[in-house]
Amino acid sequence: MPDHPTPVTAGATADAVAPVAAVDRSEEAQVLQAALRSGAHVLLEGPPGTGKSTLLRQVARERDIPFVLVEGNAELTPARLVGHFDPALVLARGYSPEIFEDGPLLAAMRSGGLLYVEELNRIPEETLNVLLAAMSEKEITVPRLGCVVAAPGFGLVAAMNPFDAIGTARVSSALYDRTCRISMGYQTAGAERAIVALHTGAPGSAGSTGAAGPEWEAKVVELVRATREHPDLEWGSSVRGAIDVARITVELAALRGVPATEWHVGLAAAKASLTGRVRLHEGCGRTPEQVVTELWTRVFGPPPETDPPDGAPDTGEAGPGEP
Repeated sequence: MPDHPTPVTAGATADAVAPVAAVDRSEEAQVLQAALRSGAHVLLEGPPGTGKSTLLRQVARERDIPFVLVEGNAELTPARLVGHFDPALVLARGYSPEIFEDGPLLAAMRSGGLLYVEELNRIPEETLNVLLAAMSEKEITVPRLGCVVAAPGFGLVAAMNPFDAIGTARVSSALYDRTCRISMGYQTAGAERAIVALHTGAPGSAGSTGAAGPEWEAKVVELVRATREHPDLEWGSSVRGAIDVARITVELAALRGVPATEWHVGLAAAKASLTGRVRLHEGCGRTPEQVVTELWTRVFGPPPETDPPDGAPDTGEAGPGEP
């Protein structure tokens, strides 16, 4: 029998955690459901961390259909997308259909599932052309294998960040013409606070890291949202940054033996979580650490007039005459 990849079943995750619902995305979920039910293919556009993958997993779970994920990058060739014959078995048995190894596209087509392509605008043009053929005809012809017709329910959902121009290519009008587009911007502050709480857990619950409290976590969300509007930043952090700040703060506080709300602990966690997620405007003359420190001080107030705990660097501004 063919050694076909097993599609991810609806709701399954790689780390076997409980499925997470998309927060504050009911309208987008309904539109996505309607588009897929109608037989349309969908393009989800929005910056990272806006819940595109979570939304699609939720919809696939609700429809109880297979879900096949493929990450878009320059290494995704047509052969990796479609599949290939095992060279060793070809030498022994020839080009027999039984030895063809399905790629993610054929796995989704045969199972009548959803093919989810992340970072669509990072895929080579020749691979995009293969996707276009499958989307238009709901079938694909593979050399030496023949024509593979998609089972009922097959659909393609692609996602991309239209604001990232590094390592990406312009998506052709032919693909836009074959998809319905759903724009997904950042959620409200309230929704992002709920997302952070969902991922950190309520204080006292099993696996909880939310020991700093909801008011403190609300300020972390305020901090992260401020990175998206700072004049020195080309773009800011998603809510994933707030989740990491909250989690790292609690663990770092435990290591230092101080409360999770300690000023220097939170700043250290914010620098670790956010400086790699933000991008400075060229020529602004500042470092990401300086911008994060500025925003931390704006949201949480100035540092207390005490020395930082042992093992923590002094993050205050240099005084007059100091280097």
